Amino acid sequence: MKILIVGSGGREHALAWKIAQSPKAEKIYCAPGNAGIAEYAQCVDIKAMEFDKLAAFAKKEQIDLTVVGMDDPLVGGIVDVFEAQGLRIFGPRKNAAILEGSKAFSKDLMKKYGIPTAAYENFDDPEAALNYLETKAEFPIVLKADGLALGKGVLICQNLEEAKAGVKAIMEDKQFGAAGNRMVIEEFMTGREVSVLSFVDGKTIRPMTSAQDHKRAGDGDTGLNTGGMGTFSPSPFYTKEVEEFCEKYIFQPTVDAMAAEGREFKGIIFFGLMLTQKGPRVLEYNARFGDPEAQVVLPRMKNDIADVFEACIDGTLEKTDLQFEENACVCVVLASSGYPVKYEKGYEIRGLESFKDKDGYYVFHAGSAFRDGKIVTNGGRVLGVTAKGEDLKAARANAYEAVQWIDFDNKYYRNDIGKAIDEA
Repeated sequence: MKILIVGSGGREHALAWKIAQSPKAEKIYCAPGNAGIAEYAQCVDIKAMEFDKLAAFAKKEQIDLTVVGMDDPLVGGIVDVFEAQGLRIFGPRKNAAILEGSKAFSKDLMKKYGIPTAAYENFDDPEAALNYLETKAEFPIVLKADGLALGKGVLICQNLEEAKAGVKAIMEDKQFGAAGNRMVIEEFMTGREVSVLSFVDGKTIRPMTSAQDHKRAGDGDTGLNTGGMGTFSPSPFYTKEVEEFCEKYIFQPTVDAMAAEGREFKGIIFFGLMLTQKGPRVLEYNARFGDPEAQVVLPRMKNDIADVFEACIDGTLEKTDLQFEENACVCVVLASSGYPVKYEKGYEIRGLESFKDKDGYYVFHAGSAFRDGKIVTNGGRVLGVTAKGEDLKAARANAYEAVQWIDFDNKYYRNDIGKAIDEA
């Protein structure tokens, strides 16, 4: 098979690495890719939102399967464009990707079908939102930009003053662009966060192993929300009991709800869960692999991923026995100092060769590029240093050991990724 991956981050690097292990993968392309992905795939200079160019490339090169890593092209309808031209592509169509593309849609869906989530209200008008906050809200409270905002469009407000500033930032100043045309105001929930990625073929769902992301920029969950500073898998808080509840009341009901709405979902549903005192609740849905969750889930997956992609497209997922290794994996993101606000790039990355032939150690490139024969930093999140271990503590120790093998100017990382496992 000739396989095309759409995207350029750490998630796409993890996908390229995993797809390269498939005996079916004869040739891999990635558009646009990055310096790390180039080890497994031929990088193609086409941007992820250039659907017609991507489809023309897929036809010209006789691509057998396209795998979309990113949210923007899925929400924008890349799958519909490819399917209209008879091309095989893995991911939800535009009318199903709305599950991630609109938080208001997903909240309304959960309410309609009785899927456990936080209480909420949707707003199109900032004045109405302010009136609600002044008269009915309980604090702390959560404000969410309706559309895609690179994982950053969520504000937790401790009081009315913060909430008013949040409405201004999202709906009036358009800090997250058009994503803030609508806004969800949501009850603040407390508990452990868990991410569960799952393969879906329209009717059958196969959840993967659990993971937990760390969104804040600083140690101790301080600082601004980022795209994710590190992850670990599995989550010790995602017990068998929790898993059974989620499968019965959240996972399958979501797939069935989308089908009932005429929005058959094929691809990845990422369930962002909060384990509250009243039981698991859905925080958010994504319509693709998480980043950096993919970096800790895929190294533990035993299956040939190309087979699973095809089963999702063909509606034969019920025949797939998804299996994961009985171990653990931790990813620590090396970022550019100043991320997610202002940072410099173009610094040489040293030490990448340390990972060659080291079993159970990986370095997934999120923001890197080739310059003058060297690999340099090219983003806020630069690398995902990832390691496996027999348990979470061992994996964490291995990951932080591997962090020291890499160096670049303005390198920054959190020191407490996976610290929650000490409390498990």
